[in-house]
Amino acid sequence: MKKNYTFHKRKVWIVFFLCLLMILCLIGRLIYLMGFRSDYYYEKAEDLHERERDIKAARGEIVDAKGKVLAANKTVCTISVIHSQIKEPEKVIALLTEKLGISEQTVRKKVEKISSIERIRTNVEKETGDEIRNEGFAGIKVDEDYRRYYPMGTLASKVLGFTGGDNQGIIGLEVEYDDILKGKPGKILTTTDARGIELDGIGENREEPQKGYTLRISLDADIQKYVQQAAQKVMEEKQAERVSILLMNPQNGEIYACVNVPEFDLNEPFELNSGMDAEGMSEEKKQDLLNQMWRNPCLNDTYEPGSTFKIITMAAGLAEGVVSLNDSFYCPGYKLVEDRRIHCANRRGHGAQNFVKGAENSCNPVFIEVGLRLGVDKYYRYFRQFGLMEKTGIDLPGEAGTIMHKEENMGEVELATVSFGQSFQITPIRLAATVSSLINGGTLITPHFGVAIESSDGEAVKALEYSNGRKILDGKISETVRYILEQVVEEGSGRNAAVEGYRIGGKTATSQTLPRSANRYISSFLGFAPANDPKVLALCIIHDPQGIYYGGTIAAPVVRSIFENILPYLGVDKSDEKPYNQT
Repeated sequence: MKKNYTFHKRKVWIVFFLCLLMILCLIGRLIYLMGFRSDYYYEKAEDLHERERDIKAARGEIVDAKGKVLAANKTVCTISVIHSQIKEPEKVIALLTEKLGISEQTVRKKVEKISSIERIRTNVEKETGDEIRNEGFAGIKVDEDYRRYYPMGTLASKVLGFTGGDNQGIIGLEVEYDDILKGKPGKILTTTDARGIELDGIGENREEPQKGYTLRISLDADIQKYVQQAAQKVMEEKQAERVSILLMNPQNGEIYACVNVPEFDLNEPFELNSGMDAEGMSEEKKQDLLNQMWRNPCLNDTYEPGSTFKIITMAAGLAEGVVSLNDSFYCPGYKLVEDRRIHCANRRGHGAQNFVKGAENSCNPVFIEVGLRLGVDKYYRYFRQFGLMEKTGIDLPGEAGTIMHKEENMGEVELATVSFGQSFQITPIRLAATVSSLINGGTLITPHFGVAIESSDGEAVKALEYSNGRKILDGKISETVRYILEQVVEEGSGRNAAVEGYRIGGKTATSQTLPRSANRYISSFLGFAPANDPKVLALCIIHDPQGIYYGGTIAAPVVRSIFENILPYLGVDKSDEKPYNQT
């Protein structure tokens, strides 16, 4: 009996200590949860009783050089339903179907879905949102937010870009400066009971959104509007495929205008601008067409620059000392390079001429000879020195790079064709930036739109800076290049760009696209003014014009018209001064 009693007593003590240990563990756990983890579980409990709705932040505006608003915000509404709060579901379904133009089936599916909150539609006009709110049905939430609005419609569409349904940038400056423009969204917090019903008397907690910063850009809406009209006019007159025009300050890279017609309506960016009916079209095909419509050919596409590229050959030849202004050349209408006869635009030939006359005549054999004198190694060295193998770094997405022969694969024939702007491709912005650098005294510039970041009330927050300053050409050589290009407009192929009272420099170009048998041409003119101290550079490119297609005939007059109107606007005074005769 004693043995059984002792065993029973031990058993009791074991159970007692186990229970005590469990109690101590529970007390310890309780102390840990209440003392060390109380904040965490308080937040979890709050989350169970709080419903959160986002408030979109107003996106920062984009304003032009003069402060005109190019991208703003329009107040719209987001319509949502809370299933647990709806008392009259059939009336709610009928109301939302009528006001929002959505099918009854779609609305019913969302209204009857058991969830904390279900979004019905975003970007609803404020008037419609107010009408729905005024009906007073329980379970419907109408929250105000913002949609991007572009007051000038198609103006600079491929530069500004647009935003998506989430108010984030998709293309153009809208995506490039998205972090600056987007702001910080706010929140609406409501308290509910265990069934998800909002508790009366507690109200809503709001975390107010913070509006995005304003972006000031160098583009001038008045200049852009005039240039866009000029581009549209020549496209219609010449039945061209498209026209691109760039206007920029060659001293610092600020872009005054960037036009690519046809443009598209920024307020309806998913509607094709080609007049094509999208009904019945596959989504894939429509998306391809939209992507083409949104492209900015000035920087997303490359092209054969033709004779405008002779400016680069000219600058390299003068800098290396392989040619001077009075060097004599003879043009019989072609030049033999290895086993190839490469023709001049003037098949009859220009005869005897010096280098300046060769530039005035845009004579291919003259520039072929300069290229051959340089040789592949030196030509490539200047290519790299002038930044032509690099992207410009423009503050827009999707910039393409130069497509050039590999140095080791470049023979004399390839060198000859490159020297007058054929058999390779470059972007318009790369050409414009390089020529700007060659005529501004020899300082490499970065083309750009962004100038400053400002607060919503116009106070300066930050000035945007760019990597300008690398010396790529001697100042004296730059002056000589300007002199030659002024002679091209005074006496040569660019005379249709001359503006009375102003000193204009420039170069014409006419190139043929591949395949050559298609007889499709690109006509262009690159000009700048004043020639002695350039304040503005213009590049006009006309793709596949019908009828007469020579750059000096159809592109140069476009630049002349732009300069006639833009130079006085920019405060550039007329001058009776004549170019110094450097010959």
